[in-house]
Amino acid sequence: MEELLAESTIQPLEEGTIIKGRITEIRQSEVIVDIGAKSEGAIPHVEFYDVGELEIGSEIEIFLDKLEDKDGNPVVSYDKAEQKKNWENILAKCEEGSIVQGRVKSKVKGGLMISIGVDSFLPASQIDIQPPKNLDQYVGQTYDFKVLKINQDRKNIVVSRRELIEEQRAEKRRTLLKEVKPGDRRRGIVKNTTDYGAFVDLDGLDGLLHITDMSWGRITHPNEMVKTGEEIEVMIIEVDYDKERVSLGLKQITSNPWDKIEEKFPVGARVAGKVVNLVQYGAFIEIEEGVEGLVHITEMSWTKRITKPSEMLKIGDEVEAVVLGIQKDEQKISLGIRQLDENPWDMVRHNYPVGARVRGRVRNLTSYGAFVELEEGIDGMVHVSDMSWTRKINHPSEMLNKGDEVDAIVLDVDANNQRISLGMKQIADDPWLEIDKYFKMGDVVNGKISKITTYGFFVQLSNDIDGLVHISQISEDRIEKIKDVHKVGDEVTARVIKIDREDRRIGLSIKAANYDEDQLAAESAAYDSLKGDSDFASLGDIMDELK
Repeated sequence: MEELLAESTIQPLEEGTIIKGRITEIRQSEVIVDIGAKSEGAIPHVEFYDVGELEIGSEIEIFLDKLEDKDGNPVVSYDKAEQKKNWENILAKCEEGSIVQGRVKSKVKGGLMISIGVDSFLPASQIDIQPPKNLDQYVGQTYDFKVLKINQDRKNIVVSRRELIEEQRAEKRRTLLKEVKPGDRRRGIVKNTTDYGAFVDLDGLDGLLHITDMSWGRITHPNEMVKTGEEIEVMIIEVDYDKERVSLGLKQITSNPWDKIEEKFPVGARVAGKVVNLVQYGAFIEIEEGVEGLVHITEMSWTKRITKPSEMLKIGDEVEAVVLGIQKDEQKISLGIRQLDENPWDMVRHNYPVGARVRGRVRNLTSYGAFVELEEGIDGMVHVSDMSWTRKINHPSEMLNKGDEVDAIVLDVDANNQRISLGMKQIADDPWLEIDKYFKMGDVVNGKISKITTYGFFVQLSNDIDGLVHISQISEDRIEKIKDVHKVGDEVTARVIKIDREDRRIGLSIKAANYDEDQLAAESAAYDSLKGDSDFASLGDIMDELK
């Protein structure tokens, strides 16, 4: 009986102490332990390094948190027993700055819980160089850590994995800086991109890949060429050993397409490419990777009046063009699209010979003349001086409106400068060559007032000839303002008192309608004296100021 009692001696069960327990069952997620209490305790698998090493019936030391929880079961922990046993051992072996190995136990607020014999905390900012987005991937993994801080009173340890990585990278960087030289090729991982380039990790040594060294062609952002996390091969362009900086190149991996550009794309060659950019003055066509040519807006069509490139092209269009010129040093190629077709101006002299009568539509009016469209893209210009034999035209709108159909004579053709000069008055003979057939001194004429000026008014006569009634020839009485006695459209009767072939003008007088020969001669002489008068203007000098 004494021997049985000795064998069944019950260990004292005191909360907060380490006691022995016997494994009675290993379940799927927990280990059941008998501690000699009314109920058995359960310990999660996560507290053991390797559950497979445990055996039913074997004894282990565990920490008694509580004798009974709300369900009457003891609360025990294998991990806490190990930590309690190991705390002083840990303090004796490690200090701040030392390197320890540990296993990631779980994810907690702000970081990870690491077991290094005792629990320690790994802040999220100290996990890696770039703070990871997913902490779950580290749970269960074993790493080396650097001890940052030990708080003995709170029994708290803070560790870092990042500092170890940075130290390792620094060592690698120093080693790589000694090894690399311009011209070397290396593989690296794109760490991040900016507007001006990308930073590439060459296994510990960061290098800058500038946007201008990514492609021989045009790119607007580094993301067009590389992506964060992508592995790429680059060339070492420059090494600054003092500042520990490395400049990298991607395009240098391939040959420069401009090296033999004149052989590949000689002037006059027909090429195909894709529209990659539109600007105000033209379109850029990629004819080979890294090679772009400019089609200037003036080289897009022989005949169409293009004000912006988007009227003919859009980005992404596949087009053909002709090489017009190459500036190799500046890496520029001039292209033309209109050269794919025959120049219609080459046939202008044949189609519109000087002296030919043509018909067209008034397309536009300017201050100096009217542009008449003869065919699509082919205009002729009628200068104001070639609109009438008898009238001085200050603006083409006095005779023409936009859209009018007009007849004209071809006066001159300049195919090189793409100009055709036309004349409307040349359709008919110059009436002034035979003016005596129409008007003689002393003739009494009738007509309508067509224009009023400060110095007189013009009367529209037959054969589209105007006569001028000077303000002094309106009445025997002094006229201050013509508008007080006459207006445009009035019918008047007057007498021809002057015919000047040189100046192409006819002088009229209303007050001399009933004069005899002597009076008429005297009035004609008086009319001649007006030539030097500053208030007098030659026939057709239409003033802008009308009163």
